[in-house]
Amino acid sequence: MLEILSKIMAAFGAAIVVPIVIFIIAMFLKVKPKRAFQAALNAGIGLTGFNMLIGAYTPIVTPVVNNMVKHTGVNLRILDTGWQATSVVAYSTQVGMIFLGLGLLIQVILFLLKFTNIFMASDLWNNYSFMLWGSMLYIVTKNIFLSIGLMILQNLFTLLFTEILAKRWSKYYGYPGTTISAPHDVTQVPYAIIMDWILNKLGANKVKWNPENVQKRLGFMGEPVTLGLILGMLLGLAGNYMRLDQLAAWGQIATVGVATATIMSIFPKIAGVFASAFTNITDATKKSAKSSGKGREWYLAINDAAGYGEPATLLTGLLLIPVILLLSIFLPGNQALPMVDLIAIPYIIQPIIAISKGNIFKSLISGAFILSVNLYIITAVAPTFTEVAKSVGVSIPAGALLIASFVVLGNYFLGSLFLIFLTQNPMLISLTVA
Repeated sequence: MLEILSKIMAAFGAAIVVPIVIFIIAMFLKVKPKRAFQAALNAGIGLTGFNMLIGAYTPIVTPVVNNMVKHTGVNLRILDTGWQATSVVAYSTQVGMIFLGLGLLIQVILFLLKFTNIFMASDLWNNYSFMLWGSMLYIVTKNIFLSIGLMILQNLFTLLFTEILAKRWSKYYGYPGTTISAPHDVTQVPYAIIMDWILNKLGANKVKWNPENVQKRLGFMGEPVTLGLILGMLLGLAGNYMRLDQLAAWGQIATVGVATATIMSIFPKIAGVFASAFTNITDATKKSAKSSGKGREWYLAINDAAGYGEPATLLTGLLLIPVILLLSIFLPGNQALPMVDLIAIPYIIQPIIAISKGNIFKSLISGAFILSVNLYIITAVAPTFTEVAKSVGVSIPAGALLIASFVVLGNYFLGSLFLIFLTQNPMLISLTVA
């Protein structure tokens, strides 16, 4: 059964699974079949559009990032092979596959019992984060119950943080009744709230670096498309500064600039189509609440690709690429070299962006600090992940002693829970559960 479920997820993916879920929910809420079908189709079009856009953008920027890494001349022993490779590992372990079915059951039951207002099952794919940590714990301890306990606890914390974030994310990114629940994203929530409060106390909120204010001050130079062009070209320069005497370098600089401007221009249009998918469900929920005299505010979990190209998110993410590369070089004790996942930074900083209300200045500070902490988490857990990867037949790239994912394994919260469970200390584990 679990193998069939895995094959279904691999064959269809979020762009098909989420529309089916939306159609079922819409029909349950008594939306007319025609409108329910259109809503589901728009969700599929939106998710496909996001993935196509990001999929086309990534191979344009990745060579520039690789050049930046190459020019540093640093030889750190943990190589970032990307979240895609990590997800494959998670779906290849027996412990991971057990939780794929168990996690789905838990998430649906908790929602139906109104223990949570997040329908997390619609973003089932991103359960691979839990599956990975549980598999790593099992490899070391050989304790299946401890491993399943860790994954369930991580899921519960993720649901808690998702509830805290839901309204903020939905409002800021403009998707009614929806939120992200990817564990590698929403676990930033407690840190983001505390850090935002500290930065406000220090007066950082007086620095109004958000897309709207920047555009007012700089005119057409401050428009998202123009900023995307400028920032993309600066990123291209950073990756080609050693060969500026070559025409190919300037071609790459210009290409990255135009590609980034394209994301800024096209992404809002796709986002509009995607957001329209949830209008009917939101309206139906309001009508149901009004007729019954009381209502339940709930949120549908969607893929975090939905927020990737929002101007403040993408701009902050791109600015953090050279910052985190430099930090990985100079931070004492760090052994991780971010590489493939650097272009994925806009996924994981969405809670920080939403909580700071799009303030790029505060988000840069918060992002740089937490990503630095995550480097040390990767340094601590990479040996175990490499062992898991080898056990399912993953070959280690030439020149790398260990492998990891900057996005998935660079998770201060889930990583800390893993390290606590790794001690197998009943007192420490009981405290985390409590």
